[in-house]
Amino acid sequence: MNEPELAEAIDTGPLQEAQASFGRLPNYSERRNPRTVLQWIWRIAVVVCAIPILQVATLRFVNPPVTTMMLYRMAGHLFTGEGIVWSHTNLASNEISPYLFSAVIASEDQRFFFHHGFDTAEINDALREHTRHPNRPMRGASTISQQVAKNLFLPPWHNVIRKGIEAYYTILIELLWPKTRILQMYANCAEFAPNVYGAEAGAMFHFKRHANQLSQQQAAQLAAVLPNPKRWSASHPTAYIARRASRILRQMRGIPSSEDDDGEPD
Repeated sequence: MNEPELAEAIDTGPLQEAQASFGRLPNYSERRNPRTVLQWIWRIAVVVCAIPILQVATLRFVNPPVTTMMLYRMAGHLFTGEGIVWSHTNLASNEISPYLFSAVIASEDQRFFFHHGFDTAEINDALREHTRHPNRPMRGASTISQQVAKNLFLPPWHNVIRKGIEAYYTILIELLWPKTRILQMYANCAEFAPNVYGAEAGAMFHFKRHANQLSQQQAAQLAAVLPNPKRWSASHPTAYIARRASRILRQMRGIPSSEDDDGEPD
């Protein structure tokens, strides 16, 4: 049988019916095209980078009812069978005592108005201190902007990937928000006691007064517990927190002081 006769003998009816029903059969060589794969990777990368930009741009004008940190803590309570009890209120900047803004800057980020999200001098100081005392945990060097990025958008995981994402959010926050907005957001989202978030909730919980009524001393005590509000109390300060609050108060008044004055944590 020659080739034309062999071609006629093959029944192509089922193949034609399948093509009519499902359209053109897929060309798997096209799916493996490296250019197509790279195009999809590029599109995904653009979307992943664009979502944080939209989030940060929106939150310049909108106060979030909850943060990722709050949701993470709520999930932890649900997982352990505990009830979800938390307190949080957003305030405008003029509804928060200026003493509290001064206190958190003195406590957490004294170069806040002079850096663009990352305090390289503080990072270098922390590295040198860790070199002198390698047995101690390394002192944190996160700026207020970094802490806002972490509290708003990220769970409290400790790994390189999360730190990279935190850095990206920090850059966006510094680019898209004025410093006053960053301070306002920090004061509204910081945890001042277990499940007590923001200046208003913290002031009411510890001192039974509104955030705009805080004294210098009370603001310093609130700022003093920020590194670990689960361990320390602003309204019932230990000796270490009392020393730390006194040092913050001196710095608020322009008196040079060092964290070494705080002594060892209790």
